[in-house]
Amino acid sequence: MAEMHHIEVDRLRAAVRHLVKGFGSQDKEIELVTENLIQANLTGHDSHGVGMLPRYTEAFLEGGLKANAHIVTRMDSGAMLSLDGQAGFGQVIGHEAMELGIARAQEHGSCVVALGNSHHLCRIGAWAEMAVDQGLISVHFVNAFSRPIVAPFGGGDARFGTNPFTVGIPMAGQPPILLDFATSVIAQGKTRVAHNKREQLPSGQLIDDQGRPTTDPVYGVKAPFGALRTFGDHKGFGLALVCELLGGALAGGLTTSGPADGKKRILNGMLTIIFDPKKLTEGSVFETEMQSFVEWVKASPPAPGQDHVRIAGEPEREHRARRMAQGVPVDDNTWQDMLVAAQKLGVDPAVMKQLAGL
Repeated sequence: MAEMHHIEVDRLRAAVRHLVKGFGSQDKEIELVTENLIQANLTGHDSHGVGMLPRYTEAFLEGGLKANAHIVTRMDSGAMLSLDGQAGFGQVIGHEAMELGIARAQEHGSCVVALGNSHHLCRIGAWAEMAVDQGLISVHFVNAFSRPIVAPFGGGDARFGTNPFTVGIPMAGQPPILLDFATSVIAQGKTRVAHNKREQLPSGQLIDDQGRPTTDPVYGVKAPFGALRTFGDHKGFGLALVCELLGGALAGGLTTSGPADGKKRILNGMLTIIFDPKKLTEGSVFETEMQSFVEWVKASPPAPGQDHVRIAGEPEREHRARRMAQGVPVDDNTWQDMLVAAQKLGVDPAVMKQLAGL
């Protein structure tokens, strides 16, 4: 097990903000990138948190990630938009795309947003949260153009990315339903987290470079690479395929159709459907039925080893409360990688350590 640092949230935020300055980002970009990564850690998704910064650094230095880039509109028909992210920080591009899509959904009742050529959009749940905060439902199909890391059901090597699928549904007077998952058994970043923490993965998640089952996360991190499996076997594969076609071929105009090129950039395509549920139902029918169903489901007696039924979004809220109180756990290997990234960007790692209180 690697040494763990539990860093108070505001201290970690200050340290990450200091590092992100090294990209030459303007103030708003620094804040959007920093807060998005911190929120990923707070929700328990360390795979999409501050540990992504070393990868972002390599992508930036290679020219695959552009600082201070913004969305460009390729097509605008009112309730349908096609946008180009110009390989900018996904934390900025995703935010701008959702702001525009939400405004159109408020105007027209719905909006379909096709976003391509964005650098890593990170935790897709963050974009659904923007919609539910405005009382809107959003559905997201995402592909990832980078090194193939997931094997198709029945296949023995990697052919596509983790291809997330996300749905956000607001609930009046209560936290929203927030379904956000990779179509692989686990997110690719979880192999990095496990490797850095010197832990094994549960069986059934990964195959090695020969297509054999393995629990060693190194096959998700270093060559010779293996591949993650899709969740639910053929069901997860089917949804991954749909995400590649809708998020990649349709929204992004770019699919995974060849072997890795060795580059560190991660480009995402995302097809987002945003709509106002109040325009589809009369009165409070939807709210009443949703509330009734959720209460019925949560009243199920807990299974052995469980304390209660949790609905989508609830585990993340529990993680956030716990980590706000106890600090964010960052393993020392990840922290050292972040210090190296800071140095590569011309940022003083000693200042970063001081800000983090380490």
